[in-house]
Amino acid sequence: MLYRVRHETRYDYEEPVSISHHILRLTPHGTDHTHIDISPRPPALASHTDYFGNTVTSFNLLEPHSRMVVVATSEVEVTPPAEPILAASPAWETVRDNVAFEACQYVFDSLRAGARPQFAEYALTSFTPRRPVLEAARDLTRRIFEDFRFDSKASEVSTPVETTFEKRRGVCQDFSHLQIACLRSLGLPARYVSGYLRTLPPPGKPRLAGADASHAWCSVWSPDTGWVDFDPTNNCIPSDSHITVAWGRDYGDVSPVYGVLLGGADHTLDVGVDVIPLDS
Repeated sequence: MLYRVRHETRYDYEEPVSISHHILRLTPHGTDHTHIDISPRPPALASHTDYFGNTVTSFNLLEPHSRMVVVATSEVEVTPPAEPILAASPAWETVRDNVAFEACQYVFDSLRAGARPQFAEYALTSFTPRRPVLEAARDLTRRIFEDFRFDSKASEVSTPVETTFEKRRGVCQDFSHLQIACLRSLGLPARYVSGYLRTLPPPGKPRLAGADASHAWCSVWSPDTGWVDFDPTNNCIPSDSHITVAWGRDYGDVSPVYGVLLGGADHTLDVGVDVIPLDS
């Protein structure tokens, strides 16, 4: 599936910002066709690949400004991965006891997704003795979907995963952090994935500009297949409706727009995403 993705981020500052430094993670994996337009225009853009393999763009704004707008436009082709045979994956205890070098960094706690006894207890309902790791992860995905309620007002970016677990509600970021924390509580490697999700309007309704969404899900490591994605918000294994932008230990490693600035006081933030299929 070929898509055009447009991601617009607008900051309006209560007071002028005199100088700011920013990094962006807005280039999807698998594409070199991302154009980034910034207003006010910075003197230069620089790009590099970060530790996790994501494309990072950095820039500075050196003159006072009361608004900043970042528009990233990409064309990306998404090929659905081969559907894994969940029951054929190794027992989860085998994966836990023999973590591959390329996955071991995702076993340890991160700021937003750390191991806790209550998460291990919750996960063990799915991870019964000698159960295949991917089959158990799929069951955990289903249970989070069924046990937790999507509520866009229940959390913020900084909401701890313990709060999500206690309140049983949140958004895609919260559910992804929770599933990762559950897996790490059992000693299993799990990583956070950010990207976009193609959404469809209700039957008979027009597609609304900006109605598509930034999204988050998680990946579980299995030595026979590598990383396998699971989406607890939608109770599915991602396919060609999910567009991957970045991955890391948690949201802190993949924030789409991050900056340090002088001035500005309070601000308002507006984000709009359009995911347009080009070959349907």
